[in-house]
Amino acid sequence: MSRRKVSDEERQEFEKDFREARPIRPVTAKRPAKKKAASAKPSGVNGGTEDRLRKGQLEPDAKLDLHGMTEAAAYRALSRFLNGARQRGNRLILVVTGKGNPRKDESASWMTSPHGVLKQMVPRWLKEPELAPMIASIKSAHVRHGGDGALYVYLRKS
Repeated sequence: MSRRKVSDEERQEFEKDFREARPIRPVTAKRPAKKKAASAKPSGVNGGTEDRLRKGQLEPDAKLDLHGMTEAAAYRALSRFLNGARQRGNRLILVVTGKGNPRKDESASWMTSPHGVLKQMVPRWLKEPELAPMIASIKSAHVRHGGDGALYVYLRKS
């Protein structure tokens, strides 16, 4: 069987139809996969415990109040306290830093030195290599435990 010859008229009609052809379904570019939210990283605390912490339903096993301490004294106290709490098997620690001086009088004598230093420094200290391995989670405390002036420190199991 020999092939049939295509006429010029058929060729022109084919080329015209081919140029006008459109896909049955429009082609859409693939979207990149969505990245998980930043909060999806493991915090070391399960969801139920996380919710109970947020609602203030867990009572801290121990409490450390850093009010009135210098920065150096507060760091030593925090380090010793967390090591001792971990040895005792405590899991939830409440660290009270205070909110800093809420007064707005910039010329007052207490405003000559930085205020709220411990509130800023304690979360940094807890992330340092010496203390970070023993900590599962750090959260701002519930209002009934001190609110913004305190932190929940959830220790890892020893």
